[in-house]
Amino acid sequence: MLRSANPVNNQTITTYEEHTPEETREIIELAAAAQAQWAGSAFSDRRHLMEKAASVLRQHSEQYARMITLEMGKPIKQSVAEVEKCAGVCAYYADHAESFLSNEAVPTGASRSYIAYRPLGVILAVMPWNFPFWQVFRFAAPALMAGNAALLKHASNVTGSALMIASVFIEAGFPEHLFSVLKIPGKKVAQVIEDPHVQAATLTGSVGAGRAVAAKAGESLKKTVLELGGSDPYIILEDANLEQAIRTCANSRLINSGQSCIAAKRFIVAKPLLKAFEEGLVREMASKVMGDPMDRATDVGPQASIDLRDELHTQVMRSIEKGARCLLGGEVPEREGAWYPPSILTNVKPGMPAWDEELFGPVAAITGAADEAEAIRKANDSVFGLGAAVFTSDTSRGQRIAEYGLNAGCCFVNEQVQSDPRLPFGGIGQSGYGRELSEVGIREFTNIKTVYVK
Repeated sequence: MLRSANPVNNQTITTYEEHTPEETREIIELAAAAQAQWAGSAFSDRRHLMEKAASVLRQHSEQYARMITLEMGKPIKQSVAEVEKCAGVCAYYADHAESFLSNEAVPTGASRSYIAYRPLGVILAVMPWNFPFWQVFRFAAPALMAGNAALLKHASNVTGSALMIASVFIEAGFPEHLFSVLKIPGKKVAQVIEDPHVQAATLTGSVGAGRAVAAKAGESLKKTVLELGGSDPYIILEDANLEQAIRTCANSRLINSGQSCIAAKRFIVAKPLLKAFEEGLVREMASKVMGDPMDRATDVGPQASIDLRDELHTQVMRSIEKGARCLLGGEVPEREGAWYPPSILTNVKPGMPAWDEELFGPVAAITGAADEAEAIRKANDSVFGLGAAVFTSDTSRGQRIAEYGLNAGCCFVNEQVQSDPRLPFGGIGQSGYGRELSEVGIREFTNIKTVYVK
């Protein structure tokens, strides 16, 4: 039984019967049959349907947003923005997929030689709860436009969102079974990966889940793309626009109530600015409204579940025990539900959970740096490598640090790290491998085929 619960009060929203092994096999077989037909469809037909999916998302955005907020607690104004972003990625790939996957001529000794991008087949997507629509559409829009079929194993607590996503594709007119939801627990994912109809898998989630999926896919010699955790460092140099940096850092740390892989996590501040940055970040984060996520005035909702909230608080307490100082928050509110307030730790160092681990919630970790070199060294002192940012009034300096200094897949200057359909998205180290979005992302799940005609 899969349970969806409201994190505001931990009350059950609904439960869902799991698919049996027989039902799961049938869903996979039907997806394979649908994909065999879909692979031969014209790009013009795919484009029309993906444009319709974008239209359906926009038409029902409030309905979808309410489901997101109900199931995982995201502030409703952010849920609406998430649905709009999904519509945007559908429109983007409707417009660009054909050009991204066009044959590329390569001069050789042949009369004709070229690279062709052909679909792989049925792709399994194991997706998380924190962006229950965006994470799925980020994968599904390019995968379907490339001629693949998609199987979604979503996080159990957002099964309602998963079924709504499936309804988007049905309402848009996509072939039945081309996008299907598997209502199964995580322990049954391995059996799906082993199925001969499944050609590849993608996962967004924890390092542990990524390792498990990669290991099982490796046994079957199937490709994977993994987007895992992050402990994104933001460097604030001595010449930064301090007020702009503080606003951006607070917004990034609190997006999705702090539950984002690419949220700012560690703030590495030039020592001349350290005190002013601490005071400014306390002021900015304290001004954010924590409350009913269905209220558009709310900035910070509950955490997705009580167990995740408790795990976060344990990390905070262990960091304080090891010498971190709490400047804001750091206490579990005496109220029903999975609430945790915006919190700030300073004097954070290696060996503390706030430094070594991902804090998946609204907790900022601050440390000082004597100079640029020390700031870069501290930023790179992590097993993760998803996003990173640097703030400086010298954009040439910032660009140099972003390109050559920071070890991460997505590096930004004077802006918070964010995903954009036009740019590749992904990480290195324990943040995973492979890329989503842009022309790079749509090619991940294609057979990059050499064709040589003598």
